[in-house]
Amino acid sequence: MRLACPVVLALCIGAGGPALCGDGAPGHVLPVSRDGNLVVGLCDGETSIEVEGVKPGEPMTREQGQKVADALMTEWRRKHPDAEWVVADAGSAAAVAAQGVPAAPAGSQHQTYGAFTERDKQIWQESTDKLVAEGKKIFHDAKLLGGTNAVSCDMCHPDGSNTHPETYPKYQVQLGRVAMLRDMINWCIENPVRGKPFPDDDPRLKALEAYILAQRKGVALEYGKH
Repeated sequence: MRLACPVVLALCIGAGGPALCGDGAPGHVLPVSRDGNLVVGLCDGETSIEVEGVKPGEPMTREQGQKVADALMTEWRRKHPDAEWVVADAGSAAAVAAQGVPAAPAGSQHQTYGAFTERDKQIWQESTDKLVAEGKKIFHDAKLLGGTNAVSCDMCHPDGSNTHPETYPKYQVQLGRVAMLRDMINWCIENPVRGKPFPDDDPRLKALEAYILAQRKGVALEYGKH
């Protein structure tokens, strides 16, 4: 089974108890295996599968992993027959139909659970706008950037201009390697601003990225373009 959707249902793994999700975010409680087998669950908090004969920490082959993922997604779709999904190709559609899973309706949109409300969208938009606003404040304030010479990002890049975030990743001569947007933000903080680079998990770095990306919203991605 091959299902394609840009919004991914995350997997959590464990032997039971708190789930271990990849980003360290709070997880769900997985069922406990009586035999101590590996339990893999989707982060919907409802769908899980016990992998018989495999203990937590033991490796599986890619084929075994694919079977686990297929079983999880088949069960999820059975429990959510009205959820919108996109099947990658006709062969996959036939495979899905053979398992008794309802096909995605024509013209369906890419949604994980297929039931986002206007209130949900409003909350997400307000949360994003708040992060962008924080990034804008830092972008314009040398002290918040940790600078030592009163130089702030907006002095060279008014309103986030000439940052071209849509072109990353790309090779940067200043760094002598392929860089991400956050690498160049930190390069600027270290050099023109004369401050200390932010750690990858620093909220200030995430806010700066959000602001710069928001200023270029609607610009088509073209990797590597200078």
